[in-house]
Amino acid sequence: MNPADSDEGTPVSVKIRERVRAARKRFHANDNIADFIEPGELERLLDEVTEKMQGVLDSLVIDTAHDHNTADTARRVAKMYLNEVFKGRYVKGPTVTEFPNAEHLNELMIVGPITVRSACSHHFCPVIGKVWIGVLPNERTNVIGLSKYARLAEWIMGRPQIQEEAIIQLADLIQDKTSPDGLAIVMEATHYCMAWRGVKDMDSKMINSVMRGVFLKDPNLRREFLSLIPR
Repeated sequence: MNPADSDEGTPVSVKIRERVRAARKRFHANDNIADFIEPGELERLLDEVTEKMQGVLDSLVIDTAHDHNTADTARRVAKMYLNEVFKGRYVKGPTVTEFPNAEHLNELMIVGPITVRSACSHHFCPVIGKVWIGVLPNERTNVIGLSKYARLAEWIMGRPQIQEEAIIQLADLIQDKTSPDGLAIVMEATHYCMAWRGVKDMDSKMINSVMRGVFLKDPNLRREFLSLIPR
């Protein structure tokens, strides 16, 4: 029997999960698993998620057969999760061209505010906010285009996230791509798990930061960065 035939009825999510486990890798909500998805499998995963989302609607006792507003909701939600809000889990990172620091730039550079959109891992409610990135390069630092910082942030945030973990992931990624003397990231966001449910507080925000290298060691540089963020 052809091995491909033997697992013909196996859900594609199971196949992907088995590959991840065989590689002894994580597949937490905020992990990227693109390396374990084969060509054509995202389309099949979309069909699988659609079917299971239809089951959720049925269990919520919503008559999708006769309600024109929800007739295609299962497919729409599946597309939203896989192709939009959680896309950062299923596709490889954006191509980032790195250039040598030919002019030996070594002054503070700040990029932001970058608007970011994510969803909390606890309730899958939206997290909408802004990110500021401060970089202190050195002569060995790789230089990347300003738009690439936004692309990297979008890729990291396009997964179910916890804000504290999200900016650490973003910092790790930028550190790996550019190797600066110092890196600082501040994120301010509204969490709809607080605004839409629970305490239903529309005004509260969460602000957190990551400081690395000279930003961590030099309080004057840290103050300069924070003072230049227009909030």
